Amino acid sequence: PSSSQEKPQMAKVIYVGEGGIIDGKEVKMYVKPGDIIFYSKFSGMEYHFNDKVYTIIRQADILGILEEENE
Repeated sequence: PSSSQEKPQMAKVIYVGEGGIIDGKEVKMYVKPGDIIFYSKFSGMEYHFNDKVYTIIRQADILGILEEENE
């Protein structure tokens, strides 16, 4: 049933790696610090630092980026 479907999580991007070459293909980063993203609940890895919880997520696990309309 649809009520049992996993709801995506939302987060603000704090830091983005440089990208690089993976399996001979260049990987460009399409997210940037400040972006609001959606990701699967079970994606990534939690990291606790200075009483805050950060989630480290691979770019491939990002479901979407929230884009706000300019009024």
